[in-house]
Amino acid sequence: MCIACTHTIHRAQHNLGWNKDFAPAVVAKPGETIHFECLDSSGGQLGSDATLETLNNLDFSKINPVSGPIYVEGAKPGDALKVTLRKFIPSGAGWTANIPGFGLLADQFKEPALHVWSYDANSMTPALYGPGGRVPLKPFAGTIGVAPAEPGTHSVVPPRRIGGNMDIRDLTAGVTLYLPIEVEGALFSIGDTHAAQGDGEVCGTAIESQMNVEATIELVKDARLQTPRFTTTGPVTRHLDGAGYEVTTGIGPDLMTGARESVMRMIDLLTAEHGMSAIDAYLLCSVCGDLRISEIVDMPNWVVSFYFPRIVFA
Repeated sequence: MCIACTHTIHRAQHNLGWNKDFAPAVVAKPGETIHFECLDSSGGQLGSDATLETLNNLDFSKINPVSGPIYVEGAKPGDALKVTLRKFIPSGAGWTANIPGFGLLADQFKEPALHVWSYDANSMTPALYGPGGRVPLKPFAGTIGVAPAEPGTHSVVPPRRIGGNMDIRDLTAGVTLYLPIEVEGALFSIGDTHAAQGDGEVCGTAIESQMNVEATIELVKDARLQTPRFTTTGPVTRHLDGAGYEVTTGIGPDLMTGARESVMRMIDLLTAEHGMSAIDAYLLCSVCGDLRISEIVDMPNWVVSFYFPRIVFA
């Protein structure tokens, strides 16, 4: 429990969408620190004993719950909500899955697959993957945002201009996030906590892991933000950089095609060099490999690169 926290939002205080008319879980003053008990993206359906049968029986109506919302006193449309992520308290368990019909290469990986993770929640040492893989961990919140002005309930699945399911790997402890406020009170919520993810989350899931989060909420009046922005306090890839990278590319006139091709070529490389199955390589790429736009000006072709950290097999 956070000794300095003014409020605690319990796991039961969550929603499965964004709606400006949701009743707030609590009313907070700017400057207060809040302890959030967050659920994983399965809503607690996939635990440490999960199997493929559990995955096949997943209730998608319970996916991506967000804890909250928090009504912030004085928050008005046009202001920005300043969210300082203070601390993540991991659970030590997680999962990564290939869900049919979902992911960058859904047309190639049509069968369900599941990997259940166990990691040390205190030391946060790299998590074991197969006979030789060790994935560095970096906890963060995949879904974080405020209510949109449009009436009705809006899905949590896509990211929005007010935040939401952005899956930005660098929204971790120490980071300050600014969210554009569209409704009175902001109605801030957070969830979808991850133990690790690659930029792109290419199979559609990361190391999905239940965590608690401590965050300080402040206001920036009349900020007039169009979309979220954030500030980091230092390097963002230090946990991955130690042994360099293997990099594959996709080159052509379409960025999505380039992204797909760069990931496919990395899967081919990992299966050839480490003897793993294609689906295992795909899941691994999702939790620790990074998609990058390397070149977007030399028309008609652009370059998308996929960086896989060699430290995983060092």
